[in-house]
Amino acid sequence: MPPLTRTSPISRRTLLRGLGGSAALGALAGCGVPAAYVAPGDRAATDRSAGEPRLTWANWPLYIDTDDEHPSRRPTLAAFEERLGISVEYIEEINDNDEFFGKISPSLMNHQPTDRDLIVISDWMCGRFVRLGWVQEMDRSRQPNVTAHLDPLLRSPAFDPGRRYTVPWQSGITGIAYNRRRLGREIRHVSDLWADDLKGRVTLLSGLDEAFALLMLGDGVDVTDWRADDFHRMCDRVEREVARGQIRRFTGNDYIKDLSGGDVLACQAYSGDVIQLQADDPDIEFVVPQEGAELWAESLMIPNLAGHKANAERLIDHYYRPEVAAELAAWVNYVCPVPAARDVLASSGDEETAALAEDPLIFPDDAMRRRLAIARDIAAGERTEFAKRWNGIVGV
Repeated sequence: MPPLTRTSPISRRTLLRGLGGSAALGALAGCGVPAAYVAPGDRAATDRSAGEPRLTWANWPLYIDTDDEHPSRRPTLAAFEERLGISVEYIEEINDNDEFFGKISPSLMNHQPTDRDLIVISDWMCGRFVRLGWVQEMDRSRQPNVTAHLDPLLRSPAFDPGRRYTVPWQSGITGIAYNRRRLGREIRHVSDLWADDLKGRVTLLSGLDEAFALLMLGDGVDVTDWRADDFHRMCDRVEREVARGQIRRFTGNDYIKDLSGGDVLACQAYSGDVIQLQADDPDIEFVVPQEGAELWAESLMIPNLAGHKANAERLIDHYYRPEVAAELAAWVNYVCPVPAARDVLASSGDEETAALAEDPLIFPDDAMRRRLAIARDIAAGERTEFAKRWNGIVGV
């Protein structure tokens, strides 16, 4: 492993805005218009991979390793190109799940190619693509490393049992971040957010898909199989806390500024963001509550009519080689979907790089893993009702 290279202080996830709350998706993604569905037999194009050793990959900004001396060079991607002789056009064009959906949905629903062979979006949005039949099933014979090394916790989400259509790119945890020194005590439960000494100093995430699972877990709900009653009971609780002034506001990733500045003492937070905050302020802690926290992923998918499917499948498998996954994890600092990468990092001769193997926010320990769950996503028929309720609370 090369020595550790720190990420930009602006994490990739801080670029997300308005997730899950967009009414603009309306009838298409929210309700799953039948005419938009593409049957399995209509999803594949002639695969030109053998004659055209290339592919186009759309990803989020700041979500892959770069070379400090040559920022346009991406070492793990360059290694793939050199090893297999396949060139990759890497496009950092995804800044918002809803926005990207709107960008490529006209092509997909009209049975036209998107000019992209590989995309990365959040799993809750991946669920919509899978339900609409807009992505192709992967050939695992080209992906032995995915088969061998994908984290068991991520192998079978409700929207894609067995991960036939999606493979996690990176993962993370939505839990609670707080400043222990300023608060003067520990936080161990979701219900701790409602304590009197935190009145007006708590923020929750504004995005429905980002917020609901942790709050339901605090109510003792099995989020892998929750029901409408569970959702509305959670909303009732949040409404009460808003009414009594407990919640300062609902945020996107601007909770980072509130927490680091001291305006907020505790908040819903993403594990990857907190790793970066801790580098500047060791008093900030991240908690997976005793009731549990949500494990989420952002996943790779091959859209319909992609012209270089086999090449895309080989690229995905490249990132599941433990040594490659370790190099990427050392840069992006999210939960690594390849547990075997931990041993690679631990064996590094660089002390700071080796220390990442012991960071539970990159490689959750057994005790933390037992408290993590992948929430059942919000189904198409539920979204309009639930978004209306949640957005009314948040003030969207």
